[in-house]
Amino acid sequence: MTRDAFVVPLKRFDDAKTRLRSGGTREVSALARELATNVLASCAPRHVIVVSESTDISRFAIDRGAEVFESDATNLNDAAQRAYARLTERFDRLIFVHGDLRNPAGLSLFRPRPGVTIITDHHGTGTNVLALPTGLDFRFNYGVGSAQLHEREAQRIGAPCQVVFDSPWRFDVDEPGDVT
Repeated sequence: MTRDAFVVPLKRFDDAKTRLRSGGTREVSALARELATNVLASCAPRHVIVVSESTDISRFAIDRGAEVFESDATNLNDAAQRAYARLTERFDRLIFVHGDLRNPAGLSLFRPRPGVTIITDHHGTGTNVLALPTGLDFRFNYGVGSAQLHEREAQRIGAPCQVVFDSPWRFDVDEPGDVT
């Protein structure tokens, strides 16, 4: 049986979702907290590790039964890279999930194929879920066009790769129009 874990990087709720804040969405901190709560609950009962630089987020994660990987990373790519390197000895596969999925139901049932699995956002360009075996020389490339960049990275290291465009987890909440 494969030892795997979900890894959920989270920013402080009062600092998260910059595009929503600048777009005039109200109660953004409460929304970010609600989305993260739902993601963590949907991953359970499987092993969940929250990556964060915040003691408040660490307490939030522990209160919801998650392990915490505290990081002083400078950005999402750095946080994912550090977590991947540190957790590679404990797990055979890590499943990186964004904490802002609109409908995370069923995550605990996700069983990716061997190799790298990329679940894109609803635009088909971003990476909402990224599953990969540990111990690879994989470099994370979150940001604009991350799905294609992650696919190229899998090709670079010779790992089989599946890109999924029609998952229920393709909807994340980044822009005001994503809230509905």
